[in-house]
Amino acid sequence: MAAKAKVVLTDYVWDSLDIEEKTLAGLAELVPLQTKKPEEFIVAAADCDALLNTYAGPITADVMAKMPKCKIIARYGIGVDTIDLDAATQAGIIVTNNPTYCIEEVAEHTMALLLASARKTAFYDRLVRAGRWEVPPGKPMFRLAGSTLGLVGFGNIAREVAVRAAAFGMRVLYSDPFIHEGQFKAPGKKMELREMLQESDFVSLHPPLTPQTRKMIDDEAFSQMKPTAVLINCARGPVVDTDALVRALDAKKIAGCALDTIDPEPLPDPHPLRGRENVIINPHAAWYSEQAMKGLQAGAPNEVRRVLSGEWPVNVVNRAVKGKNRAGI
Repeated sequence: MAAKAKVVLTDYVWDSLDIEEKTLAGLAELVPLQTKKPEEFIVAAADCDALLNTYAGPITADVMAKMPKCKIIARYGIGVDTIDLDAATQAGIIVTNNPTYCIEEVAEHTMALLLASARKTAFYDRLVRAGRWEVPPGKPMFRLAGSTLGLVGFGNIAREVAVRAAAFGMRVLYSDPFIHEGQFKAPGKKMELREMLQESDFVSLHPPLTPQTRKMIDDEAFSQMKPTAVLINCARGPVVDTDALVRALDAKKIAGCALDTIDPEPLPDPHPLRGRENVIINPHAAWYSEQAMKGLQAGAPNEVRRVLSGEWPVNVVNRAVKGKNRAGI
C-alpha cells in the first residue's frame, strides 16, 4: 500500500476540521497548525505534499525551496497576494484559490455599508444609545436614488454590487482596464478612473491586491473625489493609502468612508480613523455567512484532493505551471 500523502494546514479560523478530514480521508494525513509566519510552519511542512493556507505568510521563493515535495498550495480565500506566484510557477507548485464562495456576501456587505453611510444609520444608533433623539445632527443626507456609484474593478463581486445598486435606482460607473464595456450583462458604464472618481457620490473598491493596485487610492485619487463622496472598501485594505485617507478626512476632501478591510489589520487602538462619526469600520467580516463558511472550508481541501489524485484542479491561479508541475499533471 502506498504511503499517505502529508497535507499541512498552516492556520484556520473555524471550529471543526471534519470537512478537511472527510475530504482527504484515505488519501492524506492532515497536520493542522495555528501559525502566522512561515518560520512557524516550515518545520512541519518541509516534507509536505500539499499546503492548505488561510492567512499565514508570506509564502516566498525561500519558503517554497524548503518544501521540495510540495505539489500544491491551496488558499482557502480569494486573494493570493501573500504567495509569490512567479516563484511557485518556477518551482512547479500549483497555486489555487477559492474565488466564488462569498460573492453574494461581499456584495451584500458592500451595499450594507453604502446604505449605512447614505442614511447614517450607524451614526443615529450611536446617538440614540447616548440618550439623544434628534435628526439634525445627521444632516446633510441625500437621496440614494439618482446618485452615482463608481466601482473600482468590475469582477464577480463588483458586478453583483452593480445589480443591487441599480435596483436602488443608482447610476453605476466602473473603471477596470481588463474589462470592456458590454462584456457582461451587469449594469454599468465604463470610464477612466480619474473621470469616474470625479463623478461618483460613492466609490466602492473591488480590485485584487497587486503591486499596481497597492495604495492606488492615494492623495491624488482623493483630490479627484467630490467633497460629498463616500469611500467603501470591502476588497483589500492596502488598496487604500491609509495615511492619505486620514489626510483626506481631515481636509474634508471626502465626506466619509466605510471600511470592512483596512491597512493594517487589525486597526491599532488608538488610531486616527477610530472615533470619527463619518467613519464606519468593520473587522473584515464581509465574506462571512454560514453558507459561505461551508464553501470556504470545502474549496481548498477539494483542490488538494484533485492534485493528489492526479487531476487538474478547478481554480488554478498560476496557469503557466500546467505541464511542468511537480504533480506531473
